[in-house]
Amino acid sequence: MTIGKWAVATIAALAIGVVTAGTSAQQMQFFRIGTGGTAGTYYPLAGVIANAVSNPPGSRACDAGGSCGVPGLVATAVATNGSVANVNGIAGGSLESGFSQSDVAFWAFTGTGIYEGKPKVEGLRAMANLYPESFHLVARKGSGIKGVADLKGKRVSLDEPGSGTLVDARLILAAFGMSEKDIKAEYLKPQQSADKLKDGALDAFISVSGYPQGAIAELAATAGIELIPIEGPAVDKLLAQYSFFAKDAIPDNAYKGVAGVKTVSVNAQWLTSTKQSEALIYGIVQALWNANTRKLLDAGHAKGKEIKLETALTGIGIPLHPGAEKFYKEKGVLK
Repeated sequence: MTIGKWAVATIAALAIGVVTAGTSAQQMQFFRIGTGGTAGTYYPLAGVIANAVSNPPGSRACDAGGSCGVPGLVATAVATNGSVANVNGIAGGSLESGFSQSDVAFWAFTGTGIYEGKPKVEGLRAMANLYPESFHLVARKGSGIKGVADLKGKRVSLDEPGSGTLVDARLILAAFGMSEKDIKAEYLKPQQSADKLKDGALDAFISVSGYPQGAIAELAATAGIELIPIEGPAVDKLLAQYSFFAKDAIPDNAYKGVAGVKTVSVNAQWLTSTKQSEALIYGIVQALWNANTRKLLDAGHAKGKEIKLETALTGIGIPLHPGAEKFYKEKGVLK
């Protein structure tokens, strides 16, 4: 089901209201998934997952093979400012769950990094690791930018406040002996950055996302861009200091006609809180790893193929939700 069709299905489900057939399984329950900007990877993937785990009253029947979603559940993808905003939304109760970079989740739970001096988000819990998120350093063709050091004096967008990208962009600049003072920094969403770069009003921007990222793919098809490598001794230093980073690569033609580069990545993870019941999260995680969902993930987004049960616990730096823990123990993924 496409995002558009899903939105229609959600509206239809809302119109149904809470049914009163007498069983709790038929009661409608809403479950929001905080994502990022609509042009990124979080939003469309969350739409696919929301479709997979939902089964509103009066919706499709489960097949003989098992789960086709949690009975009565209406999950929706919600556009947000990204990882930090999602963690804050989960903590504040405006979101039942959300996607986040692994580094942001760790910092929030432990009260370190960008959360140093702030209350720990002790109720934060993990549901699943999803896929690696690659750092895209995108430059306008002919900008003269060949490496991170060449960003000095250039007009560079580091993503918007509240995003995990901005946090890590600052760490990468620092690893190369730079700060925002060395560049003409702007703080824009990926789509806004892409539009300004296309118009010649920006030299480069950083986006952390699974490839292919929508705004960058569109830019590659309509304007001349280059991906700039993030590599060398500075990266080795970065990885030694921050274990949530990993070496990564974006392959040739991940974006049409654009050469691949070496870069770094963090993990995208699905988080929730202790406020959500064990039974609900168990059902959602079970639906996530069902064979029906596998088909939707494989067909729904290029990054969907990388979301696998065998890597569901990779890089998890915070406690699992009890419902998720129960499921992974039953499946033998967690000993």
